Amino acid sequence: MIKIIAVGKIKEKSLKKLIDDYVKRISYYSSVKIIEVNDEPNSKKTQDEIIKNIEGQRVLKHIKDNDYVYLLDLNGKEYDSLSFSKSIDDVMTYKSSDIVFVIGGSLGLSDELIKRSDIRWKLSNCTFPHQIVRLLLVEQIYRAFSILNNLPYHK
Repeated sequence: MIKIIAVGKIKEKSLKKLIDDYVKRISYYSSVKIIEVNDEPNSKKTQDEIIKNIEGQRVLKHIKDNDYVYLLDLNGKEYDSLSFSKSIDDVMTYKSSDIVFVIGGSLGLSDELIKRSDIRWKLSNCTFPHQIVRLLLVEQIYRAFSILNNLPYHK
């Protein structure tokens, strides 16, 4: 099973439709579940670290002990599509059939969430809105399954 846990909700219908299309494609290879946790309102009274910790706790509630966690992180390891597909294959073959991808909030990631991750993955050197990151993530997961199954999509 693949779970995607994201801080925040998708508001644009057209973007949600694209994400849903990739989730449907992925579901031919693995069950997929998207979990949205609320982002914490940012106020001048609340420090960034407190907000990151609150959002981190909301995410951690949905992660099981046997889940293998890819944390999308600007300080993570970079993969090209081929190496990412190999990583997914290795995890599903040797480590866990339950993979979780985590997209944190706009302020970043809590230390506890970073410690729980198995792989910290830097999706890009560019900065994207979290909603776009979700689309990029599901596209890359689908591309990984396409590579692993020798489908022409990757070409």
